[in-house]
Amino acid sequence: MKRNFLAGILASVMGLSLLAGCGSGGKNTGASAETPAPTATAAAPATAAPQKTPAPLPEEDSPKTERALANEITIGIAQDFDSLDPHHMTAAGTKEVMFNVYEGLVKPSSDGELIPAVASEVSKSEDGLTYTFTLRPDVKFHNGDPVTMDDVVYSIERRRNGEDAEAKLAALDIISSLTPDADGRTLTVTLSEPSNEFLAYVMNAYIIPAEYSLLETAPVGTGPYKFVSRAAQDNLVLERFADYWGTPGKLDKVTYKILENSEGLVLGLQSGALDLVAHLAADQTRQLSIADFDIAQGSMNLVQALYLNNAEKPFDDVRVRQALCYAIDKQMVIDLAFDGYGIPLGTSMFPSFGKYYDQSLTDYYSYDPAAAKALLAEAGYPDGFDMTITVPSNYAPHVNTAEVLVELLREVGINVTVLPVDWSTWLSDVYGARQFQSTITGLTSDNMTARKLLERFGSDAGNNFTNYSNEEYDRILSEAITETDDAEQTAMYRLLERNLTENAANVYLQDMADLVAVRHGLTGLDFYPLYVLDVSTLYWA
Repeated sequence: MKRNFLAGILASVMGLSLLAGCGSGGKNTGASAETPAPTATAAAPATAAPQKTPAPLPEEDSPKTERALANEITIGIAQDFDSLDPHHMTAAGTKEVMFNVYEGLVKPSSDGELIPAVASEVSKSEDGLTYTFTLRPDVKFHNGDPVTMDDVVYSIERRRNGEDAEAKLAALDIISSLTPDADGRTLTVTLSEPSNEFLAYVMNAYIIPAEYSLLETAPVGTGPYKFVSRAAQDNLVLERFADYWGTPGKLDKVTYKILENSEGLVLGLQSGALDLVAHLAADQTRQLSIADFDIAQGSMNLVQALYLNNAEKPFDDVRVRQALCYAIDKQMVIDLAFDGYGIPLGTSMFPSFGKYYDQSLTDYYSYDPAAAKALLAEAGYPDGFDMTITVPSNYAPHVNTAEVLVELLREVGINVTVLPVDWSTWLSDVYGARQFQSTITGLTSDNMTARKLLERFGSDAGNNFTNYSNEEYDRILSEAITETDDAEQTAMYRLLERNLTENAANVYLQDMADLVAVRHGLTGLDFYPLYVLDVSTLYWA
């Protein structure tokens, strides 16, 4: 019985690999990209097995050699950009790229610290109500203009008073005043109440030129790389910014090639057209020759889950949601769809968040099909029901996960239809309009705070696409946001995680391993504790 069951799952996943196994996997988050702390490694070693690949081009004509000589690279990505305006970006894949273009007063380091960026110094008053930022005197925008205090105040106010739910950073509502000094070098920010997380949110108030209206088509920031061009659904080009205030990028040019079809990314690597692709599935790395590529491994720092629309039947019943949790063996999903790479999760938090992460919730629901069937019967579904999992078709890991869930849920009488949709449809219909039953995606944090991962499940959160609504959750969240004692706040965040788990808000699966194919000769890849790819550290050896 079990052998037949496993064989069914393997057949489904292998069949899927023929259709979508060459597509990229990624952090497809309809929300923000958010994370902290050093990356965790997955369970198994990441080595690419030799495979039959097309014959290499002659060395003198090799695209790799041409790009190396020109000091440039081409990176493959699986999705187009949702917005180039830094205060309107929602997709993690967009933020991952534009991390190289935009900066705030502070920015994250690869070891999870907030470090000065556009500001050279930051100080906080003893009562936590006043922050003083000293601007660097030598920061320039990519258009050559110097960054002024007017630009900084404009940028913070624009993010604080966002035009819509995504553009507005509600955490900045506690700013009561922004006061520049007479010489325009020091900004005093006064808060209405202290906040342990204020700096992490200021990080996302990316500094842009005041009243600049062309961010969507000609973005201008202060980062180590500047925008050159974009061809929708095809590519985006960045160049090294020669007047960068900090350590300059090592590559002269970086081209991001958009390949949303299931085969393009791996074929692009094999043909020599691409030099680097991140967020690959394990079966994709096996198609690459170890003579041509290194496979680097980190953690994506995200929460991959079967996200449920809590407002749609039958998922408005907690017993049904709990039944799904018992019906799904997380380790089996990781083993079959990811070759054992990944860290099982039990709630909306991942290990790199350190003190906030509650390991005890991982096995809150053990794999127990009998318990799942009993809960379904109690909820009025003794014979199960039909459901749909909507997945973005350009993300092979999420599609592969869905195919494993089809077999696991069939064992308890639930008939699953997998509905692949393109990325733009997923963003508009699933994340935006909340028109779905269930979906598989990965949610992360773009500012290294636990709050960003958890506040999306508040009843009135604009990005609460799962429609989770729980009075106790809302009460604790409200208290946690305003709590200034670190230990108390940490305890409250852990209570919120437990609430999500006990009420089975979603079926939490894993923090996915990040497998990155890097062409031999390209070095300097640095994993961050959030969802970004810093191209300024990359270079041809």
